[in-house]
Amino acid sequence: GNPMAPVGDTPITHVDAMLITHSHSDHAGDVVRLARKFRCTVVAIFEAAGWFEKQGVEHCVSMNKGGTAQLHGLKVTMTNATHSSSFDTGDGRQYGGDPAGFVVTLENGATIYFAGDTGPMMDMQIIGDLYRPDVSVLPIGDLYTMGPREAAYAARLLRSPYLVPCHYGTFPALTGTPEALRIELAKAGVQAQVVAPKPGESVR
Repeated sequence: GNPMAPVGDTPITHVDAMLITHSHSDHAGDVVRLARKFRCTVVAIFEAAGWFEKQGVEHCVSMNKGGTAQLHGLKVTMTNATHSSSFDTGDGRQYGGDPAGFVVTLENGATIYFAGDTGPMMDMQIIGDLYRPDVSVLPIGDLYTMGPREAAYAARLLRSPYLVPCHYGTFPALTGTPEALRIELAKAGVQAQVVAPKPGESVR
């Protein structure tokens, strides 16, 4: 349902794994369909993983915050996030487990922190100290997540040289922009490069 997703131009042809930060439909709505199609691994917090298994997902990695799973040559560590989380069951909402983030350690040792939908929190200082993320993917849309000012504060705690903004620009209520993030980083004296690819673009 994301109007910015270029699915028609770049169809998904292969999936090894999906890391699910929380159960809201804009993050988990395609999990069951894609997991059945590609028979891929789904990594999620305990309660969400159990729900996916009941929907017929064969390969779930159930984990919790602070834990690390090994899959496909990667190390996946689940971190805290501050948000809400529920499944849309069609006739209401069902608790979807706590929201989370992930630190992914690549084969070459590089680390990427996916914050998920969250506000700023002091846990980000711990994430910066423990994992030294080379890249942090941070929401900036505001209203449902932190905005650019809060993301700049989070970046100061994380100390990543590269930032990728996410969760913005899909509908009018999400007012944050990459340029606003750059302005807030400058105000806060944070040295980080904002990399904001267009939907469908790759970054190296």
